Amino acid sequence: MKPAANSLRIGVVGLGRLGKRHADNLAYRVPGATLVAACSPLADELAWARETLPEPALYDDYADLLADSRVDAVWLVTPSSVHAQQIVAALRAGKHVFCEKPLSLDVAECERVLAEAARHPHLHATIGFMRRFDPSYKDAFERIAAGQIGRPFLVRSQTTDKNDTDGFFVRFAASSGGIFLDCTVHDIDVARWLLGKPRATRVFAAGAVALHDGLREFGDVDNGVAICEFDGGRLAMFYASRTQAHGNDTHSEVIGTAGALTIGRNPRANRVEIYDASGIRNECTPSFYERFEDAFLHEARAFVAAVRGGVEQSGASLADALEATRIGVALRESLLSGQAVTL
Repeated sequence: MKPAANSLRIGVVGLGRLGKRHADNLAYRVPGATLVAACSPLADELAWARETLPEPALYDDYADLLADSRVDAVWLVTPSSVHAQQIVAALRAGKHVFCEKPLSLDVAECERVLAEAARHPHLHATIGFMRRFDPSYKDAFERIAAGQIGRPFLVRSQTTDKNDTDGFFVRFAASSGGIFLDCTVHDIDVARWLLGKPRATRVFAAGAVALHDGLREFGDVDNGVAICEFDGGRLAMFYASRTQAHGNDTHSEVIGTAGALTIGRNPRANRVEIYDASGIRNECTPSFYERFEDAFLHEARAFVAAVRGGVEQSGASLADALEATRIGVALRESLLSGQAVTL
């Protein structure tokens, strides 16, 4: 497929369940982008790319994709444990970088990425905290910035997934970083964003294994709660769950000195309400992707537009992602120790 003039030529790396969604968006739904390459070590994922995508170059080795001079930017949808090194390698190869969250599971690795990015100021690098691009979250942010609820001082936010009887999250636990770095990291970023990017000062976390006993050997839980204190007297309360019966239920509340607002409190799949013998109800969004499908697309379009226009990113910066990891790591330490952690 021949790229259009001035198109940003992208190579996607990682073609799992979310990587396939990103690849499809970049190939067909993002103006100004051309998907020229795809990379996966798995033969079945490369076969999917061969059959589904518009004739990209296919690689089973990341270094080979980075050596492809046609690739202007890499789109990383890979395991969290390799994000930092892959970003550093991409920057050294002269590629712009979009990387799914988190930046890393390790604070020192995050700091290494920021230092490397500082050596390449002409390259764009951002982390995929897509809730910043969700229309409802953006509307809430703008209302808060306009002073409609006074001074915001408390965020309550949750990420809860429909129970997965297949046990995917148990198999993933060895490399996920735990529920707070895998799930709550989104809520951490949202809380800092909506509260004006305050500095975290102390955290406390606790959790329970309600259904998935296999998590115990990894020191992980399937339900977790946490409190994060920020400077200036601001607070955040988080809840994460792998065991919801009704579907993906992601929502946030912001309380200010002159009012409050909520985002997505009713996780409705659509506007249909069902009236029957069991009562009145609506169906829930089944997974995070259905809930944030528009956000993923807006996020991709914003990255491509920023790189092509040479303007500042509108999403989460590497520094924002570093702080999200710093807080997530502290929450994991608190969960394991049973003690509050001072940052």
